[in-house]
Amino acid sequence: MVQNSAKMPIPDAPDEDYRGEHAETAGRHLVSRVPTAGIHASVGEARATLAGGAFDAADALYLLSADGRLKGIVPLTRLLAEREDRPLREIATVPAPSVLAGADQEHVASLAIHHALTAVPVVDANERLLGVVPALAIIDVLRHEHVEDLHRIAGIAREGRLARRAIEAPPTRRARDRLPWLLAGLAGSALATAIVAGFEASLQAKVAIAFFIPGIVYLADAVGTQSEAIAVRGLSLSRMPLSRVIGGEFRTGLLIGTTLGVVTFIGIWLWLGDVRLGLAVAIALVAASTAATSIGFALPWLLARLGRDPAFGSGPLATIIQDVLSIVIYFATVSLLLF
Repeated sequence: MVQNSAKMPIPDAPDEDYRGEHAETAGRHLVSRVPTAGIHASVGEARATLAGGAFDAADALYLLSADGRLKGIVPLTRLLAEREDRPLREIATVPAPSVLAGADQEHVASLAIHHALTAVPVVDANERLLGVVPALAIIDVLRHEHVEDLHRIAGIAREGRLARRAIEAPPTRRARDRLPWLLAGLAGSALATAIVAGFEASLQAKVAIAFFIPGIVYLADAVGTQSEAIAVRGLSLSRMPLSRVIGGEFRTGLLIGTTLGVVTFIGIWLWLGDVRLGLAVAIALVAASTAATSIGFALPWLLARLGRDPAFGSGPLATIIQDVLSIVIYFATVSLLLF
């Protein structure tokens, strides 16, 4: 431990059990043997006392006040590059980014990325340094949170018992778990067929309307799936709340739908010479693509809130809801603009 005129011990850990086996907190990954120095020490003093130190993590030097409060961080690379008579406080990162021992481990990883830290300081309620979450722990947290987010969005919120039962159960049990959702999808397919049949007169009057049904349904599904996959990949790294992520994806869906709509409008205009049909298809694409970006996020969450395993229901339900909604949007737009 680096010291100057005042002794700079790291205080004992607080009494609360933040290192619990199942607690996903900063305290679980905490290591306490790290280089520290007084706020008034110089670069030379710090270097002289680093040699021979036994540290759990030595990515940076942590500046402490006389009562052990964290006042700044000096990366080791900067410490080695500065002249010996320079005060540490002049080259320190102030204020020092830190987390409480009870902070969620995902927040720790996000803080490390946001501030380009290889280790994240952990402090108590009085801002006294307890130790750091080291680099290897941050990597482990990122992997764990990424897999957890993938499971959550895929509908496997409880990745233990329920997920194992879904793959290890006998075929009859698997079929019993899955069939209700697929039957719901079959009912949705019947509804979609009924909707199309309800516009039989419109289809007979202008058969070209039918040409674009598969394309609109497919693109809506594809946009929703793509949006979900991209968002999941970023959830473990982003510090944005979920509501803002969904809002951003909604606007992204609007932008994508607009682009696809413009391209489709031009294609139909050049191919069929029908401006109104091209406009109807383009508007339907914009609306369907925008709506699809929210369905993939909302449905697994809703099923979990209702106490059902989202793993079985998210895919079939999301697909049929997007399909039916796309068809309704398309025929409503066609009816408004063409008849």
